[in-house]
Amino acid sequence: MPDPGLSPLQSSLPGAAARFGAHGHHRGIDAFGGVRPTPPAPPPGAAAPAVPAPSETPAPPALPVPPVAPLAPVVPLPVGVPAPPDAPAPAAAAASSPALERILRGPSGLGTAGLYLTRPREEPLVPVDPSTPPVGNPIPGLYHHPVAEPDPVRAEEISRRIKDWAVDEVELFPPDWEDQFDGFSLGRYMVGCHPDAPTIEHLMIATRLMAAENAVDDYYCEDHGGSPIGLGGRLLLAHTALDPLHTTAEYQPDWARSLHSDAPRRAYRSAMEYFLQEATPSQADRYRHDMARLHLGYLAEASWAETEYVPEVWEYLSMRQFNNFRPCPTITDTVGGYELPADLHAQPAMQRVLALAGNATTIVNDLYSYTKELASPGTHLNLPVVIAAREDCSVRDAYLKGVEVHNELMHAFEAAAADLAAACPVPNVLRFLKGVAAWVDGNHHWHQTNTYRYSLPDFW
Repeated sequence: MPDPGLSPLQSSLPGAAARFGAHGHHRGIDAFGGVRPTPPAPPPGAAAPAVPAPSETPAPPALPVPPVAPLAPVVPLPVGVPAPPDAPAPAAAAASSPALERILRGPSGLGTAGLYLTRPREEPLVPVDPSTPPVGNPIPGLYHHPVAEPDPVRAEEISRRIKDWAVDEVELFPPDWEDQFDGFSLGRYMVGCHPDAPTIEHLMIATRLMAAENAVDDYYCEDHGGSPIGLGGRLLLAHTALDPLHTTAEYQPDWARSLHSDAPRRAYRSAMEYFLQEATPSQADRYRHDMARLHLGYLAEASWAETEYVPEVWEYLSMRQFNNFRPCPTITDTVGGYELPADLHAQPAMQRVLALAGNATTIVNDLYSYTKELASPGTHLNLPVVIAAREDCSVRDAYLKGVEVHNELMHAFEAAAADLAAACPVPNVLRFLKGVAAWVDGNHHWHQTNTYRYSLPDFW
């Protein structure tokens, strides 16, 4: 489904893309359920230690990515205290890179009007005053880019439609979960993450998939009936709602009936059917692959829960590279109404960008959901908990070090995106990178402003 104004998609890529290849140059998503958090009393502890720079992952031979300089220790500001006058703006790092600035600005010049991410929208935007501060406080010291409040008209319409789908089409949750479903604010979340979506129905693609992924997390993995015992079998059968079973005529009806047997499978099946109405075959296969990654991450965390194993920090971060948000930004082109061709999406440099985006946004979830998880039954692994256990430090120091880990991942993501934009300035690549960056920023905004679900620990 090529976007109007673009050249037809083809596997023989334009010259710039060809040179790019030849240069050699859950719990995934913190689900609906859970109690509202109560911040714990601040434990004693010293200031956060500096984070030693982790070893760089060897760059793929096709396109080496220059190493990212280690960050200086983060000195967080108390909540509500403004930055000093000489402090750099949050987007200073992006502005210092011409290539990344070009991604965020979009294409320009004669004949490029059709290359912008957005098509004409179905309805006008309601003006949003960018000077109005959002509700909630960002985590002090967390590197992020503030964004305007999502379009309230779109957000309200998405919220209405997703609840109708959840209640009437797939029977996603029991009545006593209604307040938690509403408090998740899926409309604001998806509108904020996909500002380029041309229509409401494009936004609904992402919203249904997000709701279905969270239902799997709640019912199969977490406190609403979930368990690590037998998780692999449940996930495999649910995955067949995304990646259909091809079997004999005798057994096909049994499988088809199974897709309606519980809420996660009903949601996966329905959300995938809607997705396939807009996605190309390569986009659909890409999404299935990333969902298999997500399910593999669920299984790793479940195995540690069964054996009561607390992983090393690097092991936890490895798990989080799979059990993370990656399936969400990977569909940014489908939601935007265009396609990044498969051979560009598969390039190692693009895969690095997506991996870093997923890793950084998932650590955002670890940090904002920290008090919520402490208030839930059982032991929940998240980055501060693992750092405190494995590096023998206070929970406060572990949390602040988690902020620094996130910041280094964010800087690495932005550097990788800028390098890729410079090496492969193909319109669809720039469109896709801009969409992924918007998803990263929208994900943070939703976590910061969802005060129904999250509150910050009193560590500052």
